[in-house]
Amino acid sequence: MGTLERKQRLKEEVRCRILEASWQIVQEEGWHALSMRKIADAIEYTAPIIYGYFENKEAILKELTCQGFRILSAKVREARAKHDDPALQLEAMWMAYWDFAFEHQAYYQLMYGVDVDCCQLEASIRDAEKTTDLLDESLAKLIAESKNPHEDPCRRFYTFWAVVHGLISLNIVRKGTLSLDVNRSILKDALRAIIIDIKGCKAE
Repeated sequence: MGTLERKQRLKEEVRCRILEASWQIVQEEGWHALSMRKIADAIEYTAPIIYGYFENKEAILKELTCQGFRILSAKVREARAKHDDPALQLEAMWMAYWDFAFEHQAYYQLMYGVDVDCCQLEASIRDAEKTTDLLDESLAKLIAESKNPHEDPCRRFYTFWAVVHGLISLNIVRKGTLSLDVNRSILKDALRAIIIDIKGCKAE
């Protein structure tokens, strides 16, 4: 390995250490505790060195947000692959979305700004669109097979998202009000009701 390759590998290793330290701080203390100085202390570097890899804390948050969306996209894609029927795909994908939110709650809170005081990054991240694209594809197929193939897919997508994201947010902000099992049942009922409505929707 040449000198240039070694330098590049070392640079990538330091970058990974910065992200790993950031994530560890978040897991132990929450997003509010994250700072460039605290990250530097965790990996025993000076703060100016951290700025050499990331312009500011927001740049680190954006990279962690991208990581979260990549994990979410993989889980949603995996859920869709288990079914051929678009109705079953949609239910499985939205349930995978739900599961991700609680298996990776810190990521979800950052990605969608739930009970987190930080900048909104989701709209500018291409990784966020990959999950939406997967959901949109199955929704388009379901609508095409429905009684009203001219139904507005955007309206239906946001109906799904409002229900799922709303229920997730309530559970994060008001944790313990209902058990997650009860909430999963509520979510399944809501998803199936929306799907049934799409299937039987007649043109107005």
